[in-house]
Amino acid sequence: MRKTVLTFGLISGAVSGLMLVLTMPFIGVIGFDRAEVLGYATIVLSFLLLYVGIRSYRDNIGGGAITFGRAFTVGILITLISCLCYVAVWEVLYFKVGSMRQFMSQYSAHMADQVRASGVNQQAIDAQLREIARYKELFENPLFNSAITFLEPFPIGLIITFLSAAILRKNKMAASPDTVGPGVRNID
Repeated sequence: MRKTVLTFGLISGAVSGLMLVLTMPFIGVIGFDRAEVLGYATIVLSFLLLYVGIRSYRDNIGGGAITFGRAFTVGILITLISCLCYVAVWEVLYFKVGSMRQFMSQYSAHMADQVRASGVNQQAIDAQLREIARYKELFENPLFNSAITFLEPFPIGLIITFLSAAILRKNKMAASPDTVGPGVRNID
């Protein structure tokens, strides 16, 4: 299981990490809303490797059979590795690339503009602005930053893992080409 999980987890993580590296410099051009859609679409694309990884495990190691539990285990391990790769890329970009250090300031300004444009009263705007400032400060802590970044792709991976495990589960009887039905052998 280790080889399958590592292979597909690292490939999935490389896809999401590479797309993060390629798209982050253009956030100012495409805007935060479009960047968010593009980012989540990329995460979904990278997690399609969950299905491929679970199927590879089922076909190559499980002899064509896999339980839901085993498929879920393989998928969630691939998800964890992929998410950790995504977090590692983000942390390097955020804390080591000079232009990325401005990301949170730009994003905070974008959120503040949205709050002001929403038409709520000044007290609500002030409360939201204080909350934005607090999150901006928290984001400077690498542990908090990592945790929030991990929570971006993980729920998507969890859903795709669950769906893939449900679709790909196959018991040994159904996987055996020698049988026509339960307890009936094919005599070709």
